[in-house]
Order: sequence, then C-alpha cells, then structure tokens
Amino acid sequence: MVATETLSKYSTWHHPYTPAKEFNKRTAYFSMEFAIHQGLKIYSGGLGFLAGSHMRSAYDLKQNIVGIGMLWKYGYYDQGRNKDQTLQTNSIEKNYNFLEDTGLEVEVEINGNSSVKVRAMVLRPDTFRSAPIYLLTTDVEGNDYLSRTITDYLYDANEQTRVAQSIVLGIGGAKIVELLGGTDVYHLNEGHALPAFYYLRDRGIKKSQMVFTTHTPEKGGNEERDGYHLNHFGFFGRTLSEPELQKEMVNGNMINYTISALRMAKKANAVSKLHAKVSKAMWNGHGGANKIIPITNAQNLEFWQDKDFQKAWKKKDTKAFVKRKIALKKELFELVLDQTGKLFDPKILTIVWARRFAGYKRADLLLYDMQRFQNILKNQNYPVQIIWAGKPYPMDFSAIDTFNHLVSFSKNVSNLAVLTGYEIELSKKLKTGSDVWLNTPRITREASGTSGMTAAMNGSVNLTTNDGWIPEFAKDEKNSFVLPELEHTLPIEEQDKLDSQHLYAVLEDKVLPIYYEKPEVWQEIVFQAITDVVPEFTSERMARQYYKELY
Repeated sequence: MVATETLSKYSTWHHPYTPAKEFNKRTAYFSMEFAIHQGLKIYSGGLGFLAGSHMRSAYDLKQNIVGIGMLWKYGYYDQGRNKDQTLQTNSIEKNYNFLEDTGLEVEVEINGNSSVKVRAMVLRPDTFRSAPIYLLTTDVEGNDYLSRTITDYLYDANEQTRVAQSIVLGIGGAKIVELLGGTDVYHLNEGHALPAFYYLRDRGIKKSQMVFTTHTPEKGGNEERDGYHLNHFGFFGRTLSEPELQKEMVNGNMINYTISALRMAKKANAVSKLHAKVSKAMWNGHGGANKIIPITNAQNLEFWQDKDFQKAWKKKDTKAFVKRKIALKKELFELVLDQTGKLFDPKILTIVWARRFAGYKRADLLLYDMQRFQNILKNQNYPVQIIWAGKPYPMDFSAIDTFNHLVSFSKNVSNLAVLTGYEIELSKKLKTGSDVWLNTPRITREASGTSGMTAAMNGSVNLTTNDGWIPEFAKDEKNSFVLPELEHTLPIEEQDKLDSQHLYAVLEDKVLPIYYEKPEVWQEIVFQAITDVVPEFTSERMARQYYKELY
C-alpha cells in the first residue's frame, strides 16, 4: 500500500508545498546535469552546480517548477591516480536507493529504433530540499543492449551516443512532462535538450512557452552537427522534409543547437551581463540574438556557506572568523596530507585554483615565468601554499596534459599540491579552507564562473581576471584583487604573457603583503566580499529573476 501511494504521489506533478502566488506558473527545467548532493553523482561541473542551486532555491521559494534530467549509470567519471600520481579516469556503477520509480515510461525513436524505452525516476523534494527532479534512464528491461547504454556516461565521447542522449533528454523528457499533466513553460538549460523544442513545436506548443539559457561562448558548448545525419537519427521527433530541413540548417548543412534554440524560444538569457554582450555579438545575424537578456548565475547560500562564517560575518567578529578559518584549513590540509603526503601549515596563506580543467581557464598560468614563480614559492617573508584541483574532460587530452604536468611539477615541492576527486564535498573544503580563490580565464571566455561566488561566501578572496560575473562584483583591493584588464583580441600568447606578469605583480605587491602585514585590512576585504556577494549572487535572487524576466 505504501509503495502504491508513493508511486501515485510522485508520478504526478507534485510539490510538498502550495506554490507561492508569484511563482505559480508551471515550469519544466531541462538540464543535462544537476549537482544536488555529493552522493548523487550526475554532474560534471559548473552547469550542474548552477542547476542544483536553482532547484534548491526553487524549493526554498516554493516555486512551481520541476527539473528534468538524466540518471547517469556511471556518472561523469571517478577521478583517481595512476601509479605515478597522474590522472586516472574510472567508471564505477552508481546505485541510489533514495530515487523512486515513478512508473512513468515513454518511447522515443533513435536511429531507426522506434521503441527505445525511457523511464523516469524521481528525486523527491524532501530528500535534499530541492524542487522535484525527474531523472530519465534507458537502462530499462525491454531495451536492447545498445539502447540501455545511452544513459551510461554524462557527455559520452561517442558522437552518436551524444545525439541519442539529447533525444532522450529532449523528446523523452517532453513526453514525461506530458504524462505529468503538461506545463506552462519549457526551459532548456543549455542546448543539450534541443529536440524537445522541435517535438513541442509539432505538438502545437507555442513559442511563448519556450525559453532558453546559453551558458558559454566556447565552441564545444555550442554543439553543431550535420543536419542530414540528425534528421536520419530522429533528432527532430520526425523526419523533416528537405525544405523543412533547409530552414533549420546554418553554416552549410549544420544544425547549431544554440542558434536553433534561440530561434524557437520566446526569450533567452546569458549568464552574466558581460556574457550577454558576448552572446549577442556571437549570434547576431542568425536570428534570436535580440532575445538574449542577462540573468547572472548564482549559488545557494544555505547549501554553500559555512554557518560559523555566516555568524561571524553578521557580527563582524574577526576573532571568531579567523578561528573558524584556521579550523577549516586544518580539515582541508588533512586531505592534502592523505593524498600527497605533505604537511601544510594553517598559518600560511593558501591559494586554490579549482574548477574544470580547460585550456582557456589556464590552470598553469602561475608556471608561465618559472623564475618569478620560484621566487614567490621560496619567499620566506611571505610564504605561500598552492592547491590545484579539477576534472578535465576525459577526452580533452590537452587539459589532461596540463593536469599531469602540474602533478609532475608539484610532486617534490613541499608547498604545492594537486588533489583529485573534485566534486561537491571537495569543492566545499577548498572554498572554506583557502584564503585566496584564483581565477585565470582569458577575458570573454568565462561566461560566469560561479565558484568565485561560493568562495567569497566562505572568506576566500577572489584573485581574478575581470571576466564572467566579476565585473558585476569586484572592487579591486576592497572585496577582491583584479588583474588589469587586457584587450581580448590580443593573440592568446600575448594575453598569457601579460596576465602572468600581472598575476605575479599582484601577488608580490598586494595580496601577500596585505595578508601578512595588514591582517585587519585583509579581514575587511573578506567581510566586504561576503557583504557584496550576499544576496546579489545567491540563487534566491536568480530563481526570482527567472520567474520575473524569463518565464
């Protein structure tokens, strides 16, 4: 009887609260990844962290929204080490006893197979205090082996599997929403679920009901594939005629997911004010660029901020704040010791660079001028400790080379460490246990960069290029340290050289002297950063803004 009640309760559009009047419009939020909890490994990085915080704040605000995502059998990957400490990618099956089978099952057509079964599991709202999230899987009895593997790996390296994943999330997700009773708004968080828009358009869903978020100016994040191949594969929910297909294609015979979503959506948003300008310039002339508004990404304060930091900040209690920071540095340094065999000192200024490894983010910028870097590492008056962490995409061999180079370089240097296992819990430890959060993307390449927000919430001061969300937040030497802004059209070699020189200078002339010689000024910067990040860069503001300006 209990099982039947549970099935009935969560196989209909259901929230454990009566939606607030201002947030009563039904919305389905499609995302390839959600980072809700360390124990639910269905995310890779920033996109998932953002979506997870959104769902948490939707719950807090009693919004009438549900998430539509994917139940990845092996997650993204588990990050380990080879014998020489270099990166090892492990695929380990995941099982979650807290997800419930809704009993909802639909079929989608993929590459001529018209009966691929898609089943929806649900993450109940009361499990992790989030809006309900329906997670789709093809690992279903009755599917053939190939079909069952579609939902194995987040961002599968096989191109055909990636297309199949988009069909499952988009069309499978849209069909699940229909079984839930439909919705007023369909929101695609990035272009992965684009097939939903094509399917819905054919079903008579109006343009006014479709909205879209673009997350990156990077080519890899704006997928583009051959239109004829996608048509044959079932991407559009039916086979388009030649004239219909020609209307959808750009750049020759290509379907650009972002351009198609912009054309079909009523409205779209970029994820920072700077990113909105960059996006409009990128997509100008393709149709839809004029719809792009800025809704800056943010993170959930309740989930990310240490409660003792919060109390000390509200009281402006420097002594309590510093005591807590020392304690959390010690916790982080236990992990450093466990992974690397190095004893770090909580009294020493600790810099962390931690995020997805990608070329434009420049994890190794500190190593650009080895002599200057060595001078900083060996300065006894202003000692420093540096930690790197992050997951390269398992097929991004350049990023893996950078990760492994840092491992090799730092292996025998006592005040450097590279950590593995960069997921939610390690991210929290690095933010609460660091003094400086280093952010080094080439300008205009980082759409938002929310890790700096949660770092600031926890007393880790941003040292950063002026990219993404930073222009909306930073007051140099007041709440952060910002490198002089370069002209982004410069050759990347020149950008890297100049930014590295500026980085060394800011460390030598500002960050380190202030930390060691003017601790009261340092603490003022820490408190000011928290004041300026809360509430403007919390996902409560963001979730409100989505309802007001996009839905």
